[in-house]
Amino acid sequence: MKLFFTLFFAFNLLANSNISDAIKEKQIYPMGKKIHTSRCPSLNVAKFKTYESLLSSITDKQICSKLSKKHSEALAIYLWDRKTVDKKEYEKLTVTKDEKCQVCGMYLHYYPNWVSQINYPKNETYKFDGIKDMMKFYFNNEEGIVDVLVQDYYTLKTIDAKEAYYVLGSDVLGPMGNELIAFRDKKSANVFFFDHRGKQLVHFNELTAKMVHNLD
Repeated sequence: MKLFFTLFFAFNLLANSNISDAIKEKQIYPMGKKIHTSRCPSLNVAKFKTYESLLSSITDKQICSKLSKKHSEALAIYLWDRKTVDKKEYEKLTVTKDEKCQVCGMYLHYYPNWVSQINYPKNETYKFDGIKDMMKFYFNNEEGIVDVLVQDYYTLKTIDAKEAYYVLGSDVLGPMGNELIAFRDKKSANVFFFDHRGKQLVHFNELTAKMVHNLD
């Protein structure tokens, strides 16, 4: 087992997606939890938008004092995976036969798996036939938004759009052609990216209005 950990921690961040759940549960998570509790219990993973930024802060900025590479990566994997599991659960997005996309006017019930939604205070809700149209609306109406919701492509679960990853330029088309395909985690996004010849893989915070309009 000691040899395994030596080999495992010799890999960089990209290896994280290939680690088995059994190894994480039995070895990495307990180690990461112990380090978090004893060395830096005040570290708030919620402020980090990507695994890369979390690991960088731990290793380069040494926000948890000096940790070995092995301990830094165990801590980062434990915190990031726990953040993914602890994400808020939302109700399934549903539409009636009369509801139309706020941008293009298409009837939404024909394409329920592509529906996305923006919520404002006082139950003011806008729905869209895809993430592309939703983002066009979003960039012009950001003020006051409570929730931005999309559906994970593989699971169809409703997720927080601002926590999601998106593949652009793939061979999977939505109701309005080229689309942003959403995923709850980067691992799933990477799988889709390679399987469907994606051109870009970005986090929500990296999306720009130009990227969205270039899909038309």
